[in-house]
Amino acid sequence: MGLLLAFLLLAAPARALDYATWAAAQPVVAHPEPAYHFAAELHAGIAPLVASHPGVLRPFVVGTTVRGQPIWGFRVSDPAHAPTKKLLVFANIHALEWVPSEVAVAFLAEIVRDPPKGVEITVIPSLNPDGRARVEADLLAGENTYRRGNAENVDLNRDFPVNREATAIWKYVIPGRYATSPAPLSQPESRALDALAAKERFDVAVSLHAFGGFFYYPWAGRWERAPDWREMHRLGQVMQAAQGAHAYKPRQLSRWGFFFRGHGMEIDHLYATYGTKSFLIETTRSGLSPLRPQDWNTHFRWYNPKEPERHVREGLRALRALAHEIGGELG
Repeated sequence: MGLLLAFLLLAAPARALDYATWAAAQPVVAHPEPAYHFAAELHAGIAPLVASHPGVLRPFVVGTTVRGQPIWGFRVSDPAHAPTKKLLVFANIHALEWVPSEVAVAFLAEIVRDPPKGVEITVIPSLNPDGRARVEADLLAGENTYRRGNAENVDLNRDFPVNREATAIWKYVIPGRYATSPAPLSQPESRALDALAAKERFDVAVSLHAFGGFFYYPWAGRWERAPDWREMHRLGQVMQAAQGAHAYKPRQLSRWGFFFRGHGMEIDHLYATYGTKSFLIETTRSGLSPLRPQDWNTHFRWYNPKEPERHVREGLRALRALAHEIGGELG
């Protein structure tokens, strides 16, 4: 019966899915990373929040993946206060980066209890469910495979139309760092995010990544300053102040290093196309430690510390401060 239900859910049009039914049909399995959640476990934690906060937490299907899987989003707002601002938070654009999903779900669980007044918040815990599923399969099989892209092995982080053309001389020295996807918006996951952004016109967007410990803002693909860089830097400082002792640093992404550019990235696209002040937050500073040399060749550990709790708290503090700043409840 369970297999039949799963088949019917997958065969049905994605936008007709009922979230509670879909989440209940996802198999939860034991796995070798107990400090992290497989996708089914993440949704097993979100489903009760949806049930207990009707009208506040509203699931919807953002789009579907290469393999036809739904990409779930969750809107949160206080029904007593009409939203005047919109914040988007999305995670797991890269298959191996799991701390971002942990942060996104922790943020969702917190804000649903007391949503910032006047702000509608949209959270996408995983923009790349296919890539995540492949990593889950690797972990269960004991395989150490480097995975960044989706089911087509396309890096969704380089699949957007803005600032795709490399102009810096460093493209000849480190061409791999200047590569983009086969064509703009070539993947259904990227198109789903773009369609959502076009419809909602978010005021601020946050793309959660790992690792690095920075609050990056546009431009990623150009050295010059973005028109709103001072305001984005200020919002980065708001998040920085909220984090405390191990705070990340706000910085224009292309100025991380004089040789670095990120072409076709989501933050440049969201900002240039829709006027959305955008951030790429590199949660954690890697999961590697000189005290654990056995982890140095483990791809999952590069991005995901063995104990993620502190990093999740840091990300949560930053997002909480940003959401309240947008709503005018700080300062």
